[in-house]
Amino acid sequence: MWLYLAALVGLCYLLRWYRERQVVSNLRDKYVFITGCDSGFGNQLARQLDLRGLRVLAACLTEKGAKQLRDQTSDRLETVILDVTKTESIAAATQWVKERTGDRGLWGLVNNAGIGVPAAPNEWLTKDDFLKILNVNLIGLIEVTLSLLPLIRKTRGRVVNVSSPAGRLSVLGGGYCISKFGVEAFSDSLRRELCPFGVRVAIIVPGNFKTSICPDNVQDLLKGLWSQASPEVKKSYGDKYFEGYCQYYNKLTSLGQKDLSLVTNCMEHALTAVHPRIHYSAGWDAVCFTLPLSYLPTSVADFILSLFANAVRPADAV
Repeated sequence: MWLYLAALVGLCYLLRWYRERQVVSNLRDKYVFITGCDSGFGNQLARQLDLRGLRVLAACLTEKGAKQLRDQTSDRLETVILDVTKTESIAAATQWVKERTGDRGLWGLVNNAGIGVPAAPNEWLTKDDFLKILNVNLIGLIEVTLSLLPLIRKTRGRVVNVSSPAGRLSVLGGGYCISKFGVEAFSDSLRRELCPFGVRVAIIVPGNFKTSICPDNVQDLLKGLWSQASPEVKKSYGDKYFEGYCQYYNKLTSLGQKDLSLVTNCMEHALTAVHPRIHYSAGWDAVCFTLPLSYLPTSVADFILSLFANAVRPADAV
């Protein structure tokens, strides 16, 4: 009985391995548009796909980032300036993509652009603090996707959205976790709607990696958020809690993994495999801790997270 079961499981894994090794044909003729290519995952993916021979259309926020990327890649790669929070910038980039792809359409869209701050206990934040992240990570992603979908439908191509374990398990206050929950929901609905057209939608779930999503001046940003909090909120939390939160946040960001290829390899597979996965988890913390924790009963997850959270309790804690 157990021998047959083990053989069946082994056969399933073998079949999955075989299916995932099949690669889409004519990759050198396919266009892929990537947002957030100034640094981090987007920058590395653009260089990685360029080496693979795909026609990369890289969107950068700054001309400096675009020039640095062009200097590191072949003449096949082209760049465009894109601010995903501005409709006119998205419209201009969409027209730019249409001019370059022509009748061939767009094979892949990678929605990688994102920010992680401001992040702090919710009571320290204003509506604008939430909107700053939501406009980039969620609303901008949706608008870019909707603008380019006709080109992707033409090729029966791919949409690859970057989410986070924080899109399954809310681990800190602010707009970041909210935005990633939204990315998960949008991707799920989009996948089901586009399936009849032959378009595949994949979600990339990177763990904690060292990228520019958390800037070097995060300590100053936290001080600014604390200073804008009302006197009542400051009294309830206390200065010791603020100092402890800063230490906790710095420790969290310092543990980021450095090998970005763990993520970009997942992105490349989602774009080039005949049978891409729906979800890709990258990084030991995403695979072994955060995502498994999200499947536990909420009370259990809350208790486990409390063991890793800021050790200093608020001044008015009961």
